[in-house]
Order: sequence, then structure tokens, then C-alpha cells
Amino acid sequence: MAQCGVASRRKSEELIQKGLVMVNGITIHEPGFPVEPEQDEIIVAGTRLSTAVKIYVMINKPKGVLSTSEDTHGRQRVLDLVPIKERLYTVGRLDMDTEGLLLLTNDGDLTFRLTHPSHEFIKIYIGLVKGCPDNSSLEAFRHGIDIEDYHTAPAAIKVLKVDRQTSLLEMRIHEGKKRQIRKMCAAIGHPVIDLKRVAVGELTLGNLKPGEWRYLNHDEITYLKGEKQ
Repeated sequence: MAQCGVASRRKSEELIQKGLVMVNGITIHEPGFPVEPEQDEIIVAGTRLSTAVKIYVMINKPKGVLSTSEDTHGRQRVLDLVPIKERLYTVGRLDMDTEGLLLLTNDGDLTFRLTHPSHEFIKIYIGLVKGCPDNSSLEAFRHGIDIEDYHTAPAAIKVLKVDRQTSLLEMRIHEGKKRQIRKMCAAIGHPVIDLKRVAVGELTLGNLKPGEWRYLNHDEITYLKGEKQ
């Protein structure tokens, strides 16, 4: 029930204990009752639960791993790191050399919502770049830059740390063009050395290490769907 986005795990347990959940016509009263979602009829508070279980996963994609669903060269994909039998798809992509927060789901409606520019989910990146951008370079980044055949939307950028030959930057964009952060940094004369996405909207990586993943909780799913809690 929690994975389907019906309610939080605790709320789901309360619904079961109140006798509001039926499986194949039988009311259950204890959490942990085994079910086959694709075969069993599950009724929650009088409403039939969709048999298509929706899965929502956050993973910290390691560098060197592909975001694509298929690869003809046998390289490791992010989907290979999540041992779930349901077929999942990445929500947007991170290039092979970028680490960080990536969402996986089989919910096509949510994927469309998260990738459509009109919803403007802010994506936060931490990048190590060559040199130190001056004020004019930072302002150019903030106002948008001509890259190939498009002009980027205004973006936020701030310098977190400066060393002799490199700078650590925090960058926020709501677009998702291919290798956009890398191209923007190169355009202002400060190519990326290392890049990590640390947040999508209000969702953050937290303590997830590269290669680690977890299911999203009910509140996170509700937030991404734009539903009231």
C-alpha cells in the first residue's frame, strides 16, 4: 500500500488494524499479510487498489554508470544496481561521469510531470571547476547562456570554496538539457572537473552513498505528484 502511494506505512497499518483492508473478499487485521499485487483483489476503504504496483526509488548514481535503460556495449546501467523485478525507468538522466540523485519509477504520469519544464523542479548540483569565476562570469551564468542551438534559462550559482587552481560551486537549474551544467561551466571558461547532483526539488541525497538506493516514502511521493498532504 505504501509503495502504491495509498498512504504512509504507518497509516497503512492503521487502516489494516481498523479492518478497512480486504484481500480477495477477506478482511485482514494484521500488517504483513502476503499478497500478489498482480493477481489478488485488494480493497482499501471501499476502493479497489490498482493491481499495477507503482514503484518510486531514489538512488545515488555512481560515476561511470549509465542512466540509459539499454546499452549495446554491455556497460553497467543504474538499473542494474536496483534488484527490483518490476521494470523501472529513470526520471531524466545524469551523464556517465556525473554522480548523484536520480529517481527511478514505473509511473509514467509522474515521469512526465517531473521532466516537463512547466513544473520547474529545481535541481541542485555541486561542481568542482577549473579556476575561479569572476563576477561577470557568475552573472552570465545567472542570466542564461547561449549553448549550441538554445539559450539556457536563468540559473543560480554561488562559490562555496576557492583553492589555488579550482573552485567548488553550487548551481541550481530547472531545465534538464543534455550535459547542461557542464556546457554552461565550459561556456563561462571554467570546465567541470567533478560534478554531483545533490537534490531534486525538496528531495535530497541524505546519507546515500554511491550505488545505494531506497524507496521514496509517502510524503515524498505526494510532494512530487503535487498533491496536498
